[in-house]
Amino acid sequence: MNGIEFDRVSFAYPGRPVLDDVSFTLPEGEFCLLVGPTGAGKSTLLKTVNGLVPAFTGGTVSGRVTVAGRDVRGASPADLADTVGYVGQDPLAGFVTDEVELELAYTAEQLGLDPAAMRKRVTEIVDLLGLADVRDRALAQLSSGQRQRVAIGAALVAGPAALVLDEPTSALDPGAADEVLSALHRLVHDLGVTVLLAEHRLERVVQYADSALLLDRGTVTAGPLGTVLADSPVAPPVVALGRLAAWPGPPVTIREARRHAADLRTALEAHTPPTQAAPSGPSLVAARGITVDYPGVRAVDRVDLDAARGERIALMGRNGSGKSSLLWALQGTGKRSGGHLAITGTDPAAQKPAERRRLAGLVPAEAADLLYAETVAAECAGADHDGRAANGTCAKILDDLVDGIDPAAHPRDLSEGQRLALALAVTLTAAPPLLLLDEPTRGLDYPGKAALATRLTKLADAGHCVVVSTHDVEFCAEFATRVVILSDGEIVADGPARQIVAASPMFAPQTAKILPGWLTPAEVAAALEASGD
Repeated sequence: MNGIEFDRVSFAYPGRPVLDDVSFTLPEGEFCLLVGPTGAGKSTLLKTVNGLVPAFTGGTVSGRVTVAGRDVRGASPADLADTVGYVGQDPLAGFVTDEVELELAYTAEQLGLDPAAMRKRVTEIVDLLGLADVRDRALAQLSSGQRQRVAIGAALVAGPAALVLDEPTSALDPGAADEVLSALHRLVHDLGVTVLLAEHRLERVVQYADSALLLDRGTVTAGPLGTVLADSPVAPPVVALGRLAAWPGPPVTIREARRHAADLRTALEAHTPPTQAAPSGPSLVAARGITVDYPGVRAVDRVDLDAARGERIALMGRNGSGKSSLLWALQGTGKRSGGHLAITGTDPAAQKPAERRRLAGLVPAEAADLLYAETVAAECAGADHDGRAANGTCAKILDDLVDGIDPAAHPRDLSEGQRLALALAVTLTAAPPLLLLDEPTRGLDYPGKAALATRLTKLADAGHCVVVSTHDVEFCAEFATRVVILSDGEIVADGPARQIVAASPMFAPQTAKILPGWLTPAEVAAALEASGD
């Protein structure tokens, strides 16, 4: 057996079971998608394959895991490098050198290969993953998609039979994500590598996968992709649309869904997709000629942007287009090389931090970066003090955002959605009229993203202007009334969300690709319900 096999595997941290009697078999050359709600234990299962669990995490494991016929139990990740390759969520965190070729050669050196064999192995990996143009470049100069491919290449140098990946596209724009997934597809078909991949943005991955594992409440359901996703609590919009229309399967790809969509298109001809009225709130943000320079790079190039209270704006563009730099410049903390900015007539960059927080709040891509206290209660108390708010203000905002968070819990022990809600509550305690969020959907499943869209919509309705930087086209379809697209630091498109995303093959959601004019399954369901179909 050259694939991956779990035989009655259970794992628990002290007082918290994660895997319960899990058994499944992945044959050689299988591309398997691991799905499940946020916090279900997907990362734990992946790390069990290469021995990171329990070697580096602690906990108790029972049962048997074999990869290519080799028993994982008792072996360290280093011992298993020639059997299992592992790629985590952040490739930069795993790099040990500064250059592409050195990074690829590092594993070969550790295996004791002679220089000729090492050079041959590295060249094969470079050609296989399309890295020839960047093999001599510094890792810091690569795009996110290129760095992810280098991380995959470094894991492949040892010639493993299996490769496990934890959300490899979570930080990538749609184009870069396709680069990475196409590379994995070639590994499966050309080399027979068994790939096990966990991902929340399933709409990106389903077209490449052969099968799926659903991890929910500690147990695993294995089977064909359509069968597993049909009953999964997390599924891409195309599956939700198939359930709504009772399509057989249901289809899991756009191509399959289009073959079933004729009757649904006919039923929708009598309906008009909902329109979103332009916000009537007063002007809030006036930015003129905003410029951000780094050594040798102009990240934001003379951007003009106006925004009003009540707007829900999605800031989109490929990796490196300047989205995060623009958010930090708007918040006032980030470097600004030129231009003028006024929020309610005041430039936040000219204010002290406490006053700046009252104008614009920013939740960074890693929400945990805002959290420093030992408990949720202490975090909320600190936010009340820093925001000059009445005692209990942050706790009340948190209760309004999400239920069931233990005030005594450590923020690092919360789920991704809970941690994001806490960071959002901390930011909102100072009552800033402008709320900025950088990639807030990383680590969130579809229900979590829907809940976030609902929360942000309520905040906009209450008079905030909400600006979200995101690569998540499905979240954009649920959340945004306006889309601004950046490229090379410049705004190349700005307008109503429905108009902008429908005109873009890269940023169009799945529903729009199947039913032109419609953005989400919820819109379709509402139209059918109104007509009694």
